[in-house]
Amino acid sequence: MLDTHGRKYINGLFAGLAGGLLKLGLSPNQVTALAFVLGLGSGALLYAGLAWWAAVALWLSGLLDAVDGEMARRSGKSSMLGAQLDIVSDRVVELGVVWALALRRPDCLLALLGLVSAILLSMTVFLTSGMLAKPRGKKSFYYQAGLMERTEGFVAFTAMMVFPTALEALTWIYCGLIGITILQRLWEARRMAKEINEQEEAK
Repeated sequence: MLDTHGRKYINGLFAGLAGGLLKLGLSPNQVTALAFVLGLGSGALLYAGLAWWAAVALWLSGLLDAVDGEMARRSGKSSMLGAQLDIVSDRVVELGVVWALALRRPDCLLALLGLVSAILLSMTVFLTSGMLAKPRGKKSFYYQAGLMERTEGFVAFTAMMVFPTALEALTWIYCGLIGITILQRLWEARRMAKEINEQEEAK
């Protein structure tokens, strides 16, 4: 939701950072790699008990993850491969955080397993829905909006990191919000499929 409706207010920040990093001679792939390392570092810091530093690393990773796409577009290096690597690295970072939480709090394994299942199902719906539509805007693929997007996920993970006594409750709340997002995206996918069928029948 925030990524879809709020990005326009901070596009200037991303554009400025992208331009600055390109002037430094960094490539979009190098920034993607740095974002990935920071994301993995977030999980490592969390496992070490440094929750606040883990949160900082996670948000820095997310910032660079947003900027690398802008860099690719500015330098004419946008590609479907880049979009694929972006999605895969995002999921690995999320899994790293969940693994760190699970190792530190084995008593919350059921809730964390539910979260991994919810993320897996949500991404399956996200990607299969994208097959029904052409890319819109600047993205290399169709970005389907929903209640829980990347930024909301970071907010949820941050809360789970820094409020360990409420981890189980926060995790189940996160699962529920992802569930609502899944239903939103399934409904939109159904609408898109219906439109496609109507267009085919009209030919």
